[in-house]
Amino acid sequence: MKNNILKVFERCKKEKRPALLTYTVAGDNSNKTSLNIISSISKYSDIIELGFPHNTPVADGGKIQESSNRSLKNGTTLKDVFQIVKNFKLNQKNKPLILMGYYNIIFQYGENKFLNKCKACGVDGLIVVDLPWPENKSLASKCKKKNINFVQLLSPTTSVIRMKKIIRDSHDMLYYISMLSTTGGKLKVSSKEILKNYFKIKKINSSKKLVIGFGITDKTIYSLKKADGLVVGSYLCSAITYSIKKQQNPVTKLNRMVYNLKRKII
Repeated sequence: MKNNILKVFERCKKEKRPALLTYTVAGDNSNKTSLNIISSISKYSDIIELGFPHNTPVADGGKIQESSNRSLKNGTTLKDVFQIVKNFKLNQKNKPLILMGYYNIIFQYGENKFLNKCKACGVDGLIVVDLPWPENKSLASKCKKKNINFVQLLSPTTSVIRMKKIIRDSHDMLYYISMLSTTGGKLKVSSKEILKNYFKIKKINSSKKLVIGFGITDKTIYSLKKADGLVVGSYLCSAITYSIKKQQNPVTKLNRMVYNLKRKII
């Protein structure tokens, strides 16, 4: 049985465009606002990525760290994150939602309990930033049994031998980190170079869906539209920060931004 994530990629392929994946942090700047944001942007976003906040998000740059800090100050817990997902899925059952975060939170919560909660509230995929292959094989296997896509990560420094092994063990979707940096930094390499590396990976296995993340904004998204999917995160998190400082509604601002991002890749 095809899952929601694979269905989206197949639809986007027919429409001859990449999937648009949008990342925000759960609970930023409140649980209600967070739910309203993902519910609003889901009209234009093909796959929702939702981060569970962490006090030391080592892979994330300042923009996402600010979002995580606001969420944690509001007291957001995993229970709240699951409730946001559950409420979102009440009206968006077929819209794919991927949870993204760090392993120590999952470990402390308990792997089996965590995955049972994911399944119960409708999570479609999982990205665990600090649990690389092959250490993630056990968790990935548990995810597969529950029809939850465990998304493996690849980077510019991943060797071809290692890459082949990761792709072999991957589920339907892989995530290519465009550059050696934390999230939110300006692209340090050209779009041409990113796509060159991207298609080297696709040559190993063209059937697996490969998305590109890190450094993607309204200025860079068009130049990377040959990818299966593109992830925009820090660009949106910074807009939430701006809206809060200006005492504006972040839901309205992000809805407009995601609409404009979608237009650039159609």
